[in-house]
Amino acid sequence: MHDSVTVHMSAAPEPIWDLISDVTNVGRFSPETFGAEWIGRATGPAVGAKFRGHVNRNGWGLKYSTVCRVIACEPGREFAFTVLGPGGMEINTWRYQLEPTDSGTSVTESFQLHNSPPIRLYWLLAGWTRGKTNVEGMRETLERIKAYVETPR
Repeated sequence: MHDSVTVHMSAAPEPIWDLISDVTNVGRFSPETFGAEWIGRATGPAVGAKFRGHVNRNGWGLKYSTVCRVIACEPGREFAFTVLGPGGMEINTWRYQLEPTDSGTSVTESFQLHNSPPIRLYWLLAGWTRGKTNVEGMRETLERIKAYVETPR
């Protein structure tokens, strides 16, 4: 109920982290999430901050919004958030980890479904196809970020 993708980018970790941690950028890079905004008192990335993400599931028209809570926020290193379901139930955690290298930064995006009976049942029934979609989406997101940070401005 988890997977990850790593892409090397010829850029320092800080500008990559700035793009990833500003959730208002998500629509520029994600093939599935077309927008997000900070909610409540949140105005930017911080542990505990919440935002609302807008999703076009599988790109075929099922559109919905979810509330997410930031659970890791270390500039230049890590940004992670948990998708919340009904009653604040944790559904899925998305994580970006940035590892500096001699030639730039290796960026890993991952997802981890939470271990609850409804989520386990979902994964058993549809996980094989959703997992494939998530991996393809993570790769596309990271490749779009790579293209952006590697383009001279």
